[in-house]
Order: sequence, then structure tokens, then C-alpha cells
Amino acid sequence: MSTLINETIFDEFPELESERLYFRAYKKSDAQTLLNLRSHKDVSKHMDTKIPKHIEDSEKKIETYINAFNENKGITWAITEKTNNTHIGDFGIWRIDKQNARGEIGYILHPDYWGKAYMKETMDTIIHFAFNSLNLHGLDANVNVENMNSKKLLLKYGFKLEAYFRENYYFDGHFLDSEIYCLLKSDIT
Repeated sequence: MSTLINETIFDEFPELESERLYFRAYKKSDAQTLLNLRSHKDVSKHMDTKIPKHIEDSEKKIETYINAFNENKGITWAITEKTNNTHIGDFGIWRIDKQNARGEIGYILHPDYWGKAYMKETMDTIIHFAFNSLNLHGLDANVNVENMNSKKLLLKYGFKLEAYFRENYYFDGHFLDSEIYCLLKSDIT
């Protein structure tokens, strides 16, 4: 199968940086901070995925990040603050569709860092990488309809609401609605 994306990105993990942040590969030693991050009540309330309860849960999650990269299927960066090397969140591009040059994004940021433009810095850095280095044509985001902060962020970056799916996702004993947003490379160039 031919691909439009730049697959050489997967030769070595693409570490990135912005003014205040480093974006690096996850390491097994990040398991405790990932557990603290993903289990934080303000972060997990819109995640629609199993919330980790033990460090082993986070270790398995990190393994999925590493395996996805090794299989050329996704990239998830641990976001760290430069001044003190604190792990404050993550950003991933996964479900990479090589034939159609698309990927789905997802992100989390510890609430202590909300409202300080860290996610703006992250979006600027990763969107640039996705379109100019990885050579994606489009980025998708699947959002819990109650996650107003995420929707606001996506709209600020020019993502367009493309679909509203009613009760299309079964999680924790309930059917949930989803909104799908998309940003094309041509939307920003």
C-alpha cells in the first residue's frame, strides 16, 4: 500500500520543543505521573475510557504508546515543562490512516496548568509537525459533547464540527454521544 505520509518520522521518535515545553517519548518511569494525570477527577471526567487505578494500568498504557510508535500507527508525546522537567500532560496522533493521510488527535493537561497557554503552545507545535513533517492532510478529534474546553480549543484552531453522532459509543454502562471535528492542512495554509 502506498502512503502519502512521511514514514521516516517513525525511524526515531520525533522529540519536539516550544518556548516553555519539551515533547518527548513516554518512558516506563512516567507511569506514576501518568496515573496521577489520567486519574485526576477534572481530567478524567470527559475521557470516556477506563480510568487507571494502579500504576500497572499506566504502565500498560505507556506500552500501548510505545507499541503504536514502533508499529508506525501513532505518536504520543509526554509534555514536560522546561523549567523543572515536570510531566504536565500528553498529546497524541493515533489511528494514522496512511493511505488517506489522516490522524486522530487527543490530549490531556493537568489542571494546574490550565489557563496558562500551555495547550496553545502544544497545539501550535504539534499541528505544525503533523502537517509539515508527518505530511498529514487532515486531523480529526472525537470529543465528548460535554467537554466544552476541548471544543472551544478546537474551534479556536480552525477545526470544523463535521458530525454529531447520537449514542454511538458505549462506555461505563451508557451510550454516549460524540462530536467529530476536523482540521485540514488547507484550512491553515
